Amino acid sequence: MAEILKHECGVVMLRLLKPLEYYHSHYGSVLYGLNKLFLLMEKQRNRGQDGSGIGCIKLDMAPGDRYMTRLRSNSPNPIQEIFEKIHKTIQRIRKDNSEKLQDAQWMKNHFDFAGELYLGHLRYGTYGRNAIENVHPVLRENNWMSKSLMIAGNFNLTNVDQLFESLVNIGQHPNETGDTVTILEKLGHFLDDANEDLYREFRKKGFSKKEISPLIARDIDVSSVLQQAGKYWDGGFVVTGCLGHGDSFAMRDPWGIRPAYFFKNDEVVVVASERPAIQTAFNLTKDQVQELEPGNALIIKRDGSVINKGISPKQTKASCSFERIYFSRGTDADIYHERKLLGRKLVPAVLKNIEHDLENTIFSYIPNTAASAFKGLVEGLHEFCDQVKADRILEQRHQLDNNKLLEILNIRPRVELIAVKDASLRTFITQENNRDDLVAHVYDVTYGVVRRGIDNLVVVDDSIVRGTTLRQSIVRMLDRLNPKKIVIVSSSPQIRYPDCYGIDMSRLEEFIAFKAAVELLKKTGNTAILHQVYNNCKEQENLPVDKVVNCVKDIYRPFSAIQISAQIAQMLHPPQIKASLDIIFQTIEDLHVACPNHTGDWYFTGNYPTAGGNRVANRAFINFIEGKKGRAY
Repeated sequence: MAEILKHECGVVMLRLLKPLEYYHSHYGSVLYGLNKLFLLMEKQRNRGQDGSGIGCIKLDMAPGDRYMTRLRSNSPNPIQEIFEKIHKTIQRIRKDNSEKLQDAQWMKNHFDFAGELYLGHLRYGTYGRNAIENVHPVLRENNWMSKSLMIAGNFNLTNVDQLFESLVNIGQHPNETGDTVTILEKLGHFLDDANEDLYREFRKKGFSKKEISPLIARDIDVSSVLQQAGKYWDGGFVVTGCLGHGDSFAMRDPWGIRPAYFFKNDEVVVVASERPAIQTAFNLTKDQVQELEPGNALIIKRDGSVINKGISPKQTKASCSFERIYFSRGTDADIYHERKLLGRKLVPAVLKNIEHDLENTIFSYIPNTAASAFKGLVEGLHEFCDQVKADRILEQRHQLDNNKLLEILNIRPRVELIAVKDASLRTFITQENNRDDLVAHVYDVTYGVVRRGIDNLVVVDDSIVRGTTLRQSIVRMLDRLNPKKIVIVSSSPQIRYPDCYGIDMSRLEEFIAFKAAVELLKKTGNTAILHQVYNNCKEQENLPVDKVVNCVKDIYRPFSAIQISAQIAQMLHPPQIKASLDIIFQTIEDLHVACPNHTGDWYFTGNYPTAGGNRVANRAFINFIEGKKGRAY
């Protein structure tokens, strides 16, 4: 993606099912779990640049000994900072007495992160300050172990205000209104109730207070707590958590918006946001890693038993298609093939645009996430060329000589590496206010490949959100090569609507597709539609959320996707650029062909999977008309 776009966070939950001595004897380290946690987080580094955190729970600790520990960082390289701090402690132990590192019981008693249960989190902030308080895991501590709660999540809720009000109505006084606090406190409220119910039950049976604590830990129904809390949440979420006594869980939203995968055997249970991270960390095949079903929770009891059960009623699955287009690493087997198919599906539109003139067209891409789609496009172009070759050979088979045959066989797409990203420059200018001139040089170009004024230049990107980098940097950069025409090809459809489930896309006026539609309304004398949509949105503000419809769709209704694409090209064409500019977007239909199991497309179509999504879209439009800069949820 040419533009910086923050997105969904990453989570890791790891439960060791054997005593620490087992991992020392079988794998040579008491810190087997900690090492795996580090690897799982590193392999999901793409999911968080704003902060990271880890948590550890130790089982069977004596009263007074620390059993729950957390370490967080919001530094520029948070994973490195966290594990460097841990490594320094290990080095001090090694210096004092290296044999202690091999003593599982000593390490468990004296080293904070030698435990059986780990949480890891990688944060991409979509709301709030990038302060250490916003970094997961977050804690709700209590002297009763079974009331202590630590969670880390990948979530965004659309109904935070209502959730906050419900907490106030039951007598709580949360010190923040964000979704992290409301999720933590909702879970904590029902966890407290479950503890109190069990306490009263065991007291009636004559058990002493001291006897009751382990009985509550044994019998507490985590699934009931999750079910009661989760039924209030509207949005996309994967919430991982652990209770102080050792129960743990990973819960996924009933629409499957946010991703979660898991693996279990007789040694470990592991949950992560991306399947390849688990495959790499434990050397597994794709089929050994399972997807956590939407609406399900994976619950690991303190005794190591594992329960995978439905928590929320099943909804129509709407897994985020942006995960497949861009966010998740392309090392996942399915994602890699899906991205290639996204590129292949663009072949007919690209050939039509260049009038099938392969001889005078160069194909390239914006590094690095568009590489797979570009490979699919090129494979599709080769297939087209092969068919052309076969047809011409058959047509001319009686007149062919060696030269004519070689000429036909030489028909192929011209593929070149044109754009080269200067990562160090990007890092520098993100901290600079007056950045336009520097932004124009984020990418460098390969000179001497394009024939001046003759060649078309087709460049694949995985998505176009705001268009700022295209206009300020990429198009200007490509024009230095003096092509006849520049064609930017997006492997995703036009982004038209705000996201409210995790991606940092909440303001309509930031989307180039929305700005293009508004400009077309002005050009065609249909600005009355803007006022009508505003009035419709205002009329729905006080309706029950399940009665609200997405009025913003009416902004796009008068125009075809091709018309909007043409207007986008006009708006992204800097006046000093000599080459003509066309922009091609993926179609919604071909997106679903390429990614059949991830049909969540609300940012493209406005079809939100939850009731709160329509309200967010309408609020975003109201904010646009009223000139308010805040996000819509």
